[in-house]
Amino acid sequence: MKFERDERRLDFTKIGLAIKRGREAKGMTQEDLAFVIDRTPRTIMYNENNGQHPSLNAFYQMVTMFDISVDQFFYPNKNADSSCRKHIDVMLNDLDEKDLRVVEATIEALKKAKETGEV
Repeated sequence: MKFERDERRLDFTKIGLAIKRGREAKGMTQEDLAFVIDRTPRTIMYNENNGQHPSLNAFYQMVTMFDISVDQFFYPNKNADSSCRKHIDVMLNDLDEKDLRVVEATIEALKKAKETGEV
């Protein structure tokens, strides 16, 4: 089997802007965020404004802190225009395991109904 080199590179600019919007929505300064995730304010500025890639741990801390779904950035062509899907994804984050099981069962019932022509 022959393998090809993967030349794709993640453009962090849009994710950086999403982090900036999330930070501002929470009323945090770059200095506040830098303190919380143990980075310098300059690093936060570069992440937000220049598209500089943070460490994986800092990335994880920021996207989870600000409830940012990264699918839209990693898979831009997959349901790219679905604001409904993005809204549902955000709402799912507020549910507990019991609630998620109800949602899962509902989706499975809808899929089954579509397959059998009931919907």
